Amino acid sequence: MGVMIAPVRKAVFPAAGLGTRFLPATKAMPKEMLPLVDKPLIQYGIEEAIASGIHHIVIVTGRGKTAIEDHFDVSFELEHLLESRNKRELLAAVRAISDMIDVAYVRQKEALGLGHAVLRAKDLVGQEPFAVVLSDDVIDAPVPCLRQLLDVYETYGAPVLALMEVPAEQISAYGVVAAEPQPHAGMDGLVFRIHDLVEKPSPQDAPSNLAIIGRYILTPDVFAAIESTPPGRNNEIQLTDALRNLLRERPIYGVRFTGKRFDAGDKLGFLQATVEFALKRPDLGGAFRAWLESLRLCW
Repeated sequence: MGVMIAPVRKAVFPAAGLGTRFLPATKAMPKEMLPLVDKPLIQYGIEEAIASGIHHIVIVTGRGKTAIEDHFDVSFELEHLLESRNKRELLAAVRAISDMIDVAYVRQKEALGLGHAVLRAKDLVGQEPFAVVLSDDVIDAPVPCLRQLLDVYETYGAPVLALMEVPAEQISAYGVVAAEPQPHAGMDGLVFRIHDLVEKPSPQDAPSNLAIIGRYILTPDVFAAIESTPPGRNNEIQLTDALRNLLRERPIYGVRFTGKRFDAGDKLGFLQATVEFALKRPDLGGAFRAWLESLRLCW
């Protein structure tokens, strides 16, 4: 009889960063609330978690992030106004946001790195496996990226990281893995056993072109690994460094996910995501495509 693998019921969303790449827009508004077409970035990640079967959400917030809490709360005044004006579709869309999840919040008083942000969720997560989703990484995929990771986790009961091939000139912006392919039913060539992780290596020192993207399935022993990881550059505790420590004690796997990832924490990536998501919308795509074609952009 096989070992029982604990189900993943919770997803942690680190959302305490300062969003300096989008100043001045993020001076008073969290970057996670920047609208991609007509939904805030963080909502795309939460909808991905729900579509993957995860409904308990932990959001790690910081100072000036109350807009996130307000967004996922019930808005009695807005709902009453929409109801009185018979705006039924908008009312359903607004209600769906507050109904979609069971959400809890914890504060990260200082932005001390992704590892530290995940550690702040320790008491709310408890002794069970959990997902981590970075809202900056918006992933358009026929099977949700988190679901792809969960399928591998449910085989091994071990941490699973999302991986993507990255050009050499961009590799120093990522955590990078040394890994070997691992046979997996229906996912041949996409699943890897990880042997090492390096945070932001130079192109010549990178162990591969497989970079870690903002989706993780983690086991609760990661908290002890984070606690024993010293701060690195900028006094930040990096999750990649903590996972490297954890790797000494247990296997870690990676999935080269199927789908298209947009770095919406970068201005160019945000613009690209906006265009592609707008073009896919049945209510906007046709008119938007016609307008783009009218611009005659082939200079």
